[in-house]
Amino acid sequence: MKRIWQTLTSGMSKFIIVRLLQIILVLYLYMTLVFIILEAQPGDITDIYTANPKITPEAKEAIVKQLGLNKPIYERYLNYLRNFVTGHLGCSFKWGNIRDVPDPVCREQRPTWDLIRERLPRTIVLFLTYTIVSFYIGFFLGKLIAWRRGAIIEYFSTVVGVVLFTVFTPWFALLLVWLFAVNLGVVPIGGFINPDSWTNIRQIGSVDCSIGISCSNIVFNHMLLWLGGLTLFWGIVYLWSRRFPYPWQRNTARWGAVALGLVLAGLFFGGGWLGEIDRVVLARDTKFEFFVWHFEFPAGTIPLFPLALDFVQHMVLPILTLTLISFAGTMLLMRNTMLETMREDYVMAAKAKGLPDHVVRDKHAARNALLPVVTSLIFAIAFSVDGGVFTETIFSWPGMGQLLLLSALEQDYPVAIGSLVFTGIFALVAHVIADILYAFLDPRIRYD
Repeated sequence: MKRIWQTLTSGMSKFIIVRLLQIILVLYLYMTLVFIILEAQPGDITDIYTANPKITPEAKEAIVKQLGLNKPIYERYLNYLRNFVTGHLGCSFKWGNIRDVPDPVCREQRPTWDLIRERLPRTIVLFLTYTIVSFYIGFFLGKLIAWRRGAIIEYFSTVVGVVLFTVFTPWFALLLVWLFAVNLGVVPIGGFINPDSWTNIRQIGSVDCSIGISCSNIVFNHMLLWLGGLTLFWGIVYLWSRRFPYPWQRNTARWGAVALGLVLAGLFFGGGWLGEIDRVVLARDTKFEFFVWHFEFPAGTIPLFPLALDFVQHMVLPILTLTLISFAGTMLLMRNTMLETMREDYVMAAKAKGLPDHVVRDKHAARNALLPVVTSLIFAIAFSVDGGVFTETIFSWPGMGQLLLLSALEQDYPVAIGSLVFTGIFALVAHVIADILYAFLDPRIRYD
């Protein structure tokens, strides 16, 4: 018992416990503020239903009572807090139930958590991909232009990056849509899938797609699980391969893991190798498009890969847009911190030892300049959960950003509040993770 108490009161453990208590308090204040702001909006969602003059006062009163809007505000607030504590984020005013067995609380209405669970993976894949890509490009260019300060590449990269970073996002997104989708026709204009192809699908695995179930979510979740699994597998192999003393051994292990992962993914999405789980049944002959290529499949059983490629081609343009307007922030931040780090004594000592330039740059200067850049990356990942409202609206991507916008415009309070609270939780947790990473990235930082 004494050892457990010593562990809990040690520097890092004590810091984490205090921060978790602070998170609970801040989260309560944040949830209260969100509730007050949304409740302060004029009108409510019943205005949409009662705009029809044929609706009688009795029917309007029944709608208000069904949605619980006839209760006092303090009672709605207490129900809101109770639902959150019990893991139930409330029931949507707009979305109806799609389950075979209705939710015991929401009944004819759809639970908010169902909507978040459906939209969240789409936003995570889209925004996490662009965040990592833009971070890598910004990190690489940042350390390069800092090391070659005064060269042409510094001026060119800085000017291009600042122009893209300050451009008006909706205008730039529409410009890329006009160029690549309308004029060149190499990518879809927007959306999540191609409805013309998906309407012919009758079965995926053991799920019947002809009874209204969204089979696109099944395939997308399969793709997300494979992407996460492969990333985890490659990361473990990469860390494990660092133990090898020779470069050829490290490269063999890493490239072997890449090849093995791609082969396994090909067997799964190629169809038929894992039985029912990866089997797709078409009701009629169907054409699938992937950029400028076309695939014709007859009615019957087909593999999963054309469906996965349909998601990929719809993600390309949003990811390209977000990457171009975001990498400059990481690049300039990395450049500034790198310039400060290069003046440190240990970097000067490394140069005096005669170490190669790339070793001094990558292992001494860039590694120690990562602290603020990694912090920025963690916050960007956390806030990506809410989705870019502009981006998802322009590209018709049905994610959290679009859900938040629609629920706010239509005054669907439970969904709007649930989406905002979900985003707030991720942001608060990201602050704790960033503080913990400080101690691992910089051994000079200690929480005593």
